Formats: sequence, structure tokens, C-alpha cells
Amino acid sequence: MVNTKDILNVLPPNIKSILEEANLYEGLQELRLRVNKPLTFQLNNNEVITKYICTSSDIKNIVQRISNYSIYAFEEELRQGYITIKGGHRIGICGSCVIEEGRIKTIKDIASLNIRISREINGCSSKIMPYLFKDEMVVNTIIISPPKCGKTTILRDITRVLSNGYLSNKKSAKKICVVDERSEIAACCSGVPQMDVGIRTDVLDGCPKSEGIMMAIRSMSPDVIICDEIGTYKDMDSIIMALNSGVNLITTIHGFGIEDLYKRAVFKDILENDVFKRAIVLSGVNGAGTVEYIYDFQKNEKIWRRE
Repeated sequence: MVNTKDILNVLPPNIKSILEEANLYEGLQELRLRVNKPLTFQLNNNEVITKYICTSSDIKNIVQRISNYSIYAFEEELRQGYITIKGGHRIGICGSCVIEEGRIKTIKDIASLNIRISREINGCSSKIMPYLFKDEMVVNTIIISPPKCGKTTILRDITRVLSNGYLSNKKSAKKICVVDERSEIAACCSGVPQMDVGIRTDVLDGCPKSEGIMMAIRSMSPDVIICDEIGTYKDMDSIIMALNSGVNLITTIHGFGIEDLYKRAVFKDILENDVFKRAIVLSGVNGAGTVEYIYDFQKNEKIWRRE
């Protein structure tokens, strides 16, 4: 469900009226504003270009609203290039980057905004949940998906189900720690998850995965660590350390199939150490979240595939 109130609250009246008059809520994924360029919407897989030309005042108005009229209080978020608002909606920001000691300190002269609509689809992981268990234990799993094919949405639902107890079985409930480096899984606002990630879930928001995985092991004693989009050698080292600590892992990467894991040198160690037992491969063939196949690394075969 989409809480349109949270989106409307940050929009200027003129843009709000365009959205309301066109009744664009169903299937709305993004609103893009660029100074002196047309306001555009992304509806499912279709781009809608309106006749309205965005102004710098529109951008300034939205930035003031999302920062509670204190943009300096959000300097760390600006450094990352986005601010997450109530409801879990993320607003991407582009402008002039201020560099200090070789790093981005903040963004000024903001000229582009991308308002990404956050959606929860409870139950979207139901098809794959049985394959995440072996003898009532969660197996280390990697979700492989091209961009915009629902991997984060499915990962969030897996988190919720494991945290609450699979099939309402309390014995299957797990203590979860989400290392949410890009604030996409739990979509925290002021540290509080805006998405339903379950009752036994703790979130390290905005924390680099390589550091967050070790922090979680040391301080939160999780049964399962969940993170999104691994891809660096530091990530791999932390994952292997988590495995040696007896903690299970569910994560994602961008890709189109199992072969993408074997093509990338960065994944060599985790493949050689048999870290992952299962892989869920997604596509957008039948819409976001289409499960193409489920792969078992121990059997070296697909144990389920889309018909």
C-alpha cells in the first residue's frame, strides 16, 4: 500500500494538484523534477511527461519540506545523495557537490529531485519461503536480480516473515539484524523503520555493510543478518566472518543469473567457501518480482523454475 498523504505533504500545491487531477497513484513509482524541464512520472514501466515546467522554487519548496526547513541538519543524508521521508519514500537529490578533503561534504544548488515511491507487498515472498529453510534452519541465500525487478521488496518481505515466524510458527521466528546501508529495506526515518520488517528485527540504518555485519554480530546476537547489494571485497570478508560466527545471511546482488556470480572475481572466496546454499533469481518477465528459478549450490542444479 502507498501512503499518498506522506508524498502529498512534501509537494507544492501546483504539483500536488497535477498528481490529484490525473489520479496517478496507482502504479506510481517515481516523480522527477528538474529545473526548467517538464515534470515526469514513472507509472509501472511507462514514463509520463507532463506539460508543467518545473522551477527552482518548486525544488526549493520540496527540499525545505523534506528537511523540516533545516537542510543543514540533513547534511549526512545529503552527502549520500538522498533523504528518506515518513512513509519510507526516498528523495534522490542532484546539484553542485561540495568537496572537502576528497569527499563529498554536501550538495548545494539543488536542481533535480527524484521522489521514489516506497511500496510494501506483504506476502510477495510466499513462493520462495519454503526454500529458505532446511531442517527448520535458515539457509544462506542470495537473491540475484536486474535493477527494478523487486529484489528489495522481496528481501523486505522475507525479513518480515522470518522475524514474525514463518507460517505463524514461533519456533521458526528469528532474531534479525538488517544492515541497511542505503535505507531501502526498512526505509528508516529518524532511525525508525517505516516499513514492516517484523517484531524481532533491529536495523542499522545508513551503515556500510562491511562494518555493520560485524557490529551486528558483536552487539545484537542475531540469528540472521540481512543486507542488500553486496559487491566489495570488504563485504566478502565480513560475510565469511559472519559465517564463522554461526550467523546466517540473506542478501542480494545485481545480476541476471548464477553465471554472474562466477564471472566476478570479488565473489570467488564466498563461492569457494560454500557460503551460499541457495540462490533466488528474479526477472521482470511477468512484472517486478518474477521468480525465474531457485538454485541449490550443493546440488549444482535448479530445484524450482518458472513454468
